[in-house]
Amino acid sequence: MLVGCPKEIKNNEFRVGLVPSGVKALTEAGHQVVLETKAGLGSGITDDEYRTAGGEIVPNREEVFRRAEMVIKVKEPQKEEIALLREGQILYTYLHLAPDPEQTRGLLDRKVTAVAYETIQLPDNSLPLLTPMSEIAGRMSIQCGARCLEKESGGRGVLLGGVPGVESGRVVIIGCGIVGRNAAKVALGMGADVTILDLSLDRLRYIDDLFGGRIKTLHSNRYVLAQALTTADLVIGAILIPGAKAAKVITREMIRDMKEGSVLVDVAVDQGGCAETTRPTTHSNPTYVVDGVIHYCVANMPGAVARTSTFALTNATLPYALRIANQGIKQAVAGDPALAKGVNVAKGAVTHPAVAESLNLPYTPLTKVAA
Repeated sequence: MLVGCPKEIKNNEFRVGLVPSGVKALTEAGHQVVLETKAGLGSGITDDEYRTAGGEIVPNREEVFRRAEMVIKVKEPQKEEIALLREGQILYTYLHLAPDPEQTRGLLDRKVTAVAYETIQLPDNSLPLLTPMSEIAGRMSIQCGARCLEKESGGRGVLLGGVPGVESGRVVIIGCGIVGRNAAKVALGMGADVTILDLSLDRLRYIDDLFGGRIKTLHSNRYVLAQALTTADLVIGAILIPGAKAAKVITREMIRDMKEGSVLVDVAVDQGGCAETTRPTTHSNPTYVVDGVIHYCVANMPGAVARTSTFALTNATLPYALRIANQGIKQAVAGDPALAKGVNVAKGAVTHPAVAESLNLPYTPLTKVAA
């Protein structure tokens, strides 16, 4: 198979879909790899490193898309990239289609097979290709939120760790999955007063055991959440429903009741966000203010630590890329139910039920499309 890797063009996205070791693994398996020149520079990877690994460097993304049977990326294709896709091509990347009808329609019209990193799901319900970026986003959420809390950034002027004689900043984390746990770890390490909310009592018990009771746990409902938000200096939105839009659990009314200069970091923004006031932002313009609350809603947070993110991501994505390249997409998904769940659209049909439901589009089982 001929595998292509273009340079990312989303705002301030410095990650890349393949690293030299991935190129070498693919070429040693008998595949060709073409990469757009300078695709890896944002992650500190040169064209020469790719050439040494067996990759071919081409001058522009148009040639990558024209030649590739499978395109490996990091972020969802932008409008100009969708125009380069062709029928039967495989697109392997993060998609986050549920809140994005325009992208979904573009992929359906091009009749590609689009495999979303974020919906590949193992039998234990874990999301192996989302996990590394969730770990990074969770840890970054506290770091970014702490910066936003500084007075020069418009925040309350609160140091999360406090100092002797002055109370610590209060962090409220909504959801205790991968993002929430990693946010809690960093917040606790900084000395913050941390509260985490979740619908699952089992998850809350796990958090209580994991952190030895040093984190407050609350069973989430509308009333409890509203009360917790009024005390928070920093709120982390860490809700995830695989493939579907995030639930809007934070209402505009709750935002109004929060402290002036407090901060919301909505990590769920890729899936539409968990607050009614959430809208996507970029690294070049990351925040906006609603009712005195600073909103940090960058949709590609891990892109800011591109080298770490690229290597963490490709550790997880390469085995599936090899499987698709070695077996072909039809045989690969037939033999791997986890990978099959990653196929969001194929041959002009929506093949993931949560995406179809979120966008009010017809759902076609992948087995029917394959047949």
